[in-house]
Amino acid sequence: MKKVFQILLAIAIVALAYLSYQSINKPLEYGKIKKQRYDKIINQLKDIRKAQVAYKDVNGKYTGSFDTLISFIKTDSMPLVKSEGTLTDEQYEAGMTEKEAVKKGFIIRDTIMISALDTLFGKEYPIENLRFVPFTKGKHQFKMGAGVFVTGSQVKVQVFEAKVSNMIIFEDIYEEYNEEIKEDNGNRIRLNKYPGLMVGSLEEANNNAGNWE
Repeated sequence: MKKVFQILLAIAIVALAYLSYQSINKPLEYGKIKKQRYDKIINQLKDIRKAQVAYKDVNGKYTGSFDTLISFIKTDSMPLVKSEGTLTDEQYEAGMTEKEAVKKGFIIRDTIMISALDTLFGKEYPIENLRFVPFTKGKHQFKMGAGVFVTGSQVKVQVFEAKVSNMIIFEDIYEEYNEEIKEDNGNRIRLNKYPGLMVGSLEEANNNAGNWE
């Protein structure tokens, strides 16, 4: 009986040690995965914001459609002011401004139209993938909307938002890290924060800020 008890005790000690290790190691592993995924998704949300700002500059409003946004980036052009010439030291010391130099022809400015894709991202940028949430293998798209927010002083502000929840971001590892994900979401909800990543807002005029900023 003594031997059996010793074996059972040894098994219990090993099991306890494993559980203790897991209780420390799992949150650390989740933290590493979260950082890796958040970094990439944040970069993509920044790209969506960049595309939306360019779209609004040309069209006067944001769009809630990825089809429209991607088509704009692929096929439309944006104005670019091309400048030739600079103020000389003598002109600067004489108090001449750039505006005056343009009027007098010392500086030439011309507005040209260039490809939105080339301007914002470069020719090789995979613009068709802008809508898809990284790490979901094309299964999920960002939720995106656009509209008009009326401030307390009755000012109408064009707004948009693009977001993805943690349940989508970590869908493929939820079984393994469900406790960590639930705790993360719970903490955010208690603080009245979106449980995931979001840029812009349809509920406030926040200057297109990301909730990570």
